[in-house]
Amino acid sequence: MTATLDRAFEIAAERKPRVVFPEMEDPRISEAAARLDADGLVTPVALVEQAEHHVNALTSNRAMRSTIAKRLLQRPLMRAAAMVATGEADLMVAGAIAPTRRVIEAASMVIGLEDGIQTPSSYFLMVLPDGQEFIFADCAVNVSPTSQELADIANASAKTAKSLLGRADVALLSFSTGYSGTGEAVEKVREAANITGFPGPVQADAALDIVTAQKKQAGISSRANVLVFPNLDAGNIAYKLLVQLAGAKAYGPILQGFRKPICDLSRGATVDEIVAATVLSIADSDGQ
Repeated sequence: MTATLDRAFEIAAERKPRVVFPEMEDPRISEAAARLDADGLVTPVALVEQAEHHVNALTSNRAMRSTIAKRLLQRPLMRAAAMVATGEADLMVAGAIAPTRRVIEAASMVIGLEDGIQTPSSYFLMVLPDGQEFIFADCAVNVSPTSQELADIANASAKTAKSLLGRADVALLSFSTGYSGTGEAVEKVREAANITGFPGPVQADAALDIVTAQKKQAGISSRANVLVFPNLDAGNIAYKLLVQLAGAKAYGPILQGFRKPICDLSRGATVDEIVAATVLSIADSDGQ
């Protein structure tokens, strides 16, 4: 167990939120839900049949006819998201069966994004063997984000880090620090840094070592604990290398940027991973 995960379990036990699991037919989900319930961490709520207030939640968030909304709400993911939107549940946990794009679609259509955020994204809580903890984003959702999308990812990740880690020192990563390199990839990161005010573009060594940051004039005063990658290639490769070569633990991917908490799971998630992702989403929702 990690320090952040320990706190997440404590927060879940204090709040015991209502959680809807729209994929209870998967034995991993049913076992995780039963364990979370037995340990006093969540109150599982059953997926309900669609009602008029669910239709209203969908049509008020998206301009569409009620007949289309009713058809969409026949899908369990949509109905579960509607339960969160209407306050019948505090959190939806899904993705063991459904792909991430379907979970994001349901959350986007029914719940919507936080004010000031235009891009849903994901993060991993990375925990090194010595206990160091980082937020890595985005390593699972956005393939080639624009400058504005990178800015959204950085802002959402900063909020996540404040909720989970207590501080958010963000670095927008690149192969170049400051003006040492040029090109479209660097300029994209530079523009995202201009939008957010977070340091960037910054090389990984400068983001993680203050002496190096000072030598490279990276504009960093504290060691970064939030690493925002310029694209999905970089983020996905980095987190998997850290797991394989350094023995790090990777918790996630967990969605961020929505008005209300939505927990997306890896389709290969184990029961333990489902439990961990659920309590981390609960802890993260303190900042929402």
